[in-house]
Amino acid sequence: MSNKALFQIQPLLIDPCPTQPCAAPEATVNEAGGMVCGIDVGSTTCKYVLASSDGEVLAQAYERHNTKQAEKVLEFLARLESEYGLTPERDRIFFTGSGAGIIAPLVGGKVIQEVVAVAAAVEKLHPSVHFVSEIGGEDMKTIFFHGNGPSKSKQVLMQSACSGGTGTFIEKTARKLEIPPEQLSRMKYSGYTLHKISSKCGIFAEADANTLLKAGVSVEEIIASLFEAVVYQNLATLTRGNTPSPDILLLGGPNLFFIGLQEAWRHHLVRLWQERKITLPGDADPASLIRVPENALYYAAQGCIEIARREPNLVGVYQGAGQLRWWIEEGQHEEKKKLGRGGLWKDREELESFKARYGGNGHGSKNGNGHRSSPTAPSVEEAGNLGPVGVGCDFGSTTAKAVCLSPQKDLLFSCYALSKGNPIEDAKALFRQIRGAVGNGEILGLAITGYGKDLLKNILGADCPVVETIAHATAGLHFFPDADCICDVGGVDVKIMILNNGAVTDFRLNSQCSSGNGAFLQGVAERFNIPMNEMADGAFRAQAMPQLSMGCGVFLQSDIVNQQRKGWQADEILAGLCAILPLNVWIYAGGLNNLQQVGKKYILQGGTHRNLAVVKTQVDFILSKIPEAEVVVHPYSGEAGAIGAAMVALEWAEKGGRTAFRGFDAIEKLSYKTATSIDTVCHWCPVNCQRSFIDVELAEGSGREWSKVPLAKGWERVIVNNSCPKGLVEDLNEMKVIKAGIEKTKNAYPNIADMVRKEAFRRAAN
Repeated sequence: MSNKALFQIQPLLIDPCPTQPCAAPEATVNEAGGMVCGIDVGSTTCKYVLASSDGEVLAQAYERHNTKQAEKVLEFLARLESEYGLTPERDRIFFTGSGAGIIAPLVGGKVIQEVVAVAAAVEKLHPSVHFVSEIGGEDMKTIFFHGNGPSKSKQVLMQSACSGGTGTFIEKTARKLEIPPEQLSRMKYSGYTLHKISSKCGIFAEADANTLLKAGVSVEEIIASLFEAVVYQNLATLTRGNTPSPDILLLGGPNLFFIGLQEAWRHHLVRLWQERKITLPGDADPASLIRVPENALYYAAQGCIEIARREPNLVGVYQGAGQLRWWIEEGQHEEKKKLGRGGLWKDREELESFKARYGGNGHGSKNGNGHRSSPTAPSVEEAGNLGPVGVGCDFGSTTAKAVCLSPQKDLLFSCYALSKGNPIEDAKALFRQIRGAVGNGEILGLAITGYGKDLLKNILGADCPVVETIAHATAGLHFFPDADCICDVGGVDVKIMILNNGAVTDFRLNSQCSSGNGAFLQGVAERFNIPMNEMADGAFRAQAMPQLSMGCGVFLQSDIVNQQRKGWQADEILAGLCAILPLNVWIYAGGLNNLQQVGKKYILQGGTHRNLAVVKTQVDFILSKIPEAEVVVHPYSGEAGAIGAAMVALEWAEKGGRTAFRGFDAIEKLSYKTATSIDTVCHWCPVNCQRSFIDVELAEGSGREWSKVPLAKGWERVIVNNSCPKGLVEDLNEMKVIKAGIEKTKNAYPNIADMVRKEAFRRAAN
């Protein structure tokens, strides 16, 4: 996909007269002397500013609307009427923001384009400013002011299709890292090693942040790198080669609330001025020329007031909130019936029939076979001292899971831990729970899978690092040996395995785009303040839902914002997301347009399929393509990867393998440190990858006293964030071993195309 498709960067040349019609003659403006209200209905928040006829601010407020834009505006109007005397037919009201188009006509207000509003406020309050960056929840705007006086013009560049580089982009990643908003606002940019995070696409940036997290990079460095990406996106893309000259104004919630983002702006702008030899006024401190006003949130609403003062008194006269109240209570529902589609079920009888077959919470629920799944695995308190067990761990994108299987492959115990930002800490949390269940029991073998397996295999003493597709296929086939297809929907990827007689013959993997996976659903639910365990109930409550677009998560996110503007509520949007998920899984991610060729028995697994609304849409989609298909949910869908890994460990032990597991005490005592600096950069090729060194204290550690980052004996080094096998080594002798291995692989599996190119058309010697 081209950058042009990901971004709708719209250059606008704004006329000196910022509204249509232009300002009326002075004698006809503001003769009534009433109050003026500016309301900014944004993608995540609503703001209002109430001012007297001469522009004096009387009140202002800023609140999140949680997708209920119209309801929040109605709440604002009721407050303004009761507390400040906002009066219909006397006072005026002007709107701006992404949600203004529907709401403004209902109360008699006039809509002002966002950039025009912001520019009007900046010109009034900061006439010397030459560059403005406003970062909102779902879009970014940069404004260049050229010239002075009546000939002053503006050039605007906008990004509104992708959330990359916006407030939502930062907050979503912070939620994934379990960083509370108060901590995020205080986190710094200066003094941290920076890593490459995609700045052009929010989806790829999320994948980059997840990769860094699983590689052991600290959350402080990841957040600093996010701030870097946001500023880079603004300066490299939105400025289109123009130089932001002082004075600079930073507006919007992210620029105001995130101290680290302000530091990143100052660092890059000052460096840019030095590189381009921009003359600064007098002896001014360069950083002082970059300002973040205390009321940076309200400039769009304030701009509405400035424009209102130029308009005739009959424009934007407030008509009261009656029509808006009617729209919320009745009108929007009628409109949604025309624009949308029915809910996730046709009638109550169909819904109850589905729940009777698949319903229930957690283990022991019905899975689609018409009978209950395997019994619930015992808790730590119930397990006590288990006998000999095989242990499997799945270090996933958002959680780490572990299971203990008996030699007969019965599930004896399962547990999970939310990701703490470092795989080693995740491992400690898991093995504390396993220790409580196993007690003095014997560990026959340990196998691990998931994103953290390469980092942890030697640290934990794992016997079998298992590729995820193999782990999930093994778990699915153990319970359903006649399966034709296993569909695993995880946190950040989708895996589809096509089977024939118990063997994987083909598989499809989507790990880049978040549309169709659990993390996307979770991110939207969290933005709506809906707990994941309540998401299915909310989706089933929806009587109607919007028709969302299949495909790229960037455009799907933009589509969600558009549906909010039309009045669709959180439950209805979540139902729409569940409905579009099968299309994204099977067609967009899997490329499987003809399910008839896949087979008739489908197994659904992965944590996302614990959501009953997702299961409902998956079942409906598959049956619509293959009416005779059998669709079954794995009895332990969330732990399937760990179960498959444990089975591999048991098979390895049955063949005589002796476990290398380090023991619970050694794991609990693990001490480690992480280094990412100029000394960790790989120089074996021109790419110069920025690697991370994770040094773990182990009794048998050989150390690396010769390294640029010296390591004493008793410590072992794990190198992560490398792009190829060469990045795993520091020393020339180690490199010789790596190259010998590469050559051995080449000889064992020659490049047939290269051989044909060289030999097939060579003339035979005479």
